[in-house]
Amino acid sequence: MRDHAAVEMLSALAHEHRVKIVRLLVRAGPSGVPSSEIANAVGISPTGASFHLKELDRAGLIASTRQGRFIRYAIHDGGIRQLLAYLTEDCCQGQPELCGDAFKKSKTMCR
Repeated sequence: MRDHAAVEMLSALAHEHRVKIVRLLVRAGPSGVPSSEIANAVGISPTGASFHLKELDRAGLIASTRQGRFIRYAIHDGGIRQLLAYLTEDCCQGQPELCGDAFKKSKTMCR
């Protein structure tokens, strides 16, 4: 991953609602969540959710699937994995076991 791509992903995450959305979608797993449920869960309007979802999708952190009139969003595990790998590739000077549980959790998050 190039620095520019990581900056785009981190910029997309640099908002309270977007962090909540990503955490919700991580918990939901590959089946994802309809956009209306995301708006309700995060406590924002459908229009606000649409704006934030678009930014996360553009950054490669989530993916959308149309189901009739509804759009369902799920975490893009490839994008999340790339970002986590980029951020932790030099963890503890090449000794990731020194990072403890935090490193282990990030590596197994999107199985």
